[in-house]
Amino acid sequence: MSAITTEKLTKRFISRKRAATGASGSAGADTAGVHGNGGPSGNGAGGRGASGLLGRFRRPAKSETLAVDAIDLDLREGEIFGLLGPNGAGKTTTIRMLCTLLEPTSGRATVAGYDVVKEADKVRASIGVVLSGERAVYWKLTGRENLQYYAALYHIPPAAARKRIAEILAVVNLADRADEFVERYSSGMKQRLTLAKGLLNNPPVLLLDEPTIGLDPQSARNIREFILCLNKEHGKTVILTTHYMEEADQLCDRVGIIDHGRIIALDSPKVLKSRIKEEDVVEVEVKNAAPDLARRIRSIEQVNQVTAQVTDPTVGAAALRVHAQDGRKVLPSVLAQIAAADGVVQFVKVSEPTLEDVFISLTGKALRD
Repeated sequence: MSAITTEKLTKRFISRKRAATGASGSAGADTAGVHGNGGPSGNGAGGRGASGLLGRFRRPAKSETLAVDAIDLDLREGEIFGLLGPNGAGKTTTIRMLCTLLEPTSGRATVAGYDVVKEADKVRASIGVVLSGERAVYWKLTGRENLQYYAALYHIPPAAARKRIAEILAVVNLADRADEFVERYSSGMKQRLTLAKGLLNNPPVLLLDEPTIGLDPQSARNIREFILCLNKEHGKTVILTTHYMEEADQLCDRVGIIDHGRIIALDSPKVLKSRIKEEDVVEVEVKNAAPDLARRIRSIEQVNQVTAQVTDPTVGAAALRVHAQDGRKVLPSVLAQIAAADGVVQFVKVSEPTLEDVFISLTGKALRD
């Protein structure tokens, strides 16, 4: 049975951009015939002031951004599904439509069998949501007080709320810190409390937007283990967004790669990586990397793609990923190009493709570009 479906789900944002106005051109035409105390000749200060005022309040031009472009999804009950893509790809907009914070421009979506537009209240009762960049808990309250407050918003009876809160605090390993102020929590503890808040109504579906962003490696690992626990032991269906390829690879049963608002590939991580298995990936870390080093390496025969990411601009350090049919065969030529450009190799490895390499093969750019 499907937990989440979308059919041609689309979101456009319309904004207005104020056009520059000056003494001539269209702004002048718009203000013609408007006079102040200076009379028709416009010689007085009043005339100049009135014209300038009208020009300032000209109607801005419309600008349209297509954030999500007709995506089709069918998420099965009990799976962890990942939306993988760079910042600005449309991941967060998709989550906000699914949790009813944004209304689609066109298309349709259902969550737990309910239409996100026509049955928004039923959708909200069926989901737990963690949004990135949101201060979702109150730092001047204790962890327990936060959960009591949100339980009241869910209209959970006090006796049932006390029992549910105790259960959830145990699940997220915060029972022994529940009565401390949240401002004393670490970033990982705050994120666990945010997840706990999303579990208060015992929802069948969890929508997690960048659940580990900004966390240290250990805290991020703990959150990933917790998400797996919620899925495997508690049967939650999870859709999460991320731009961390390792996270998607470790957690997700299936991954949809999204770019410029469109799903460009969708399958299990294993199948997606098998699509480019005929390629090797040469990873090289270089110090004193020349600005045109990627271009030079791209000119080597049998090299298909090259991406370069600056890791330390103070010493010109960069990490290169070179896609080639035979990585070991092209490696000497790659090293020769680096040496010719006065670069210093710090690390080199020939490896199998990752989900980021899938993204590169589909778009020609790195996931974090």
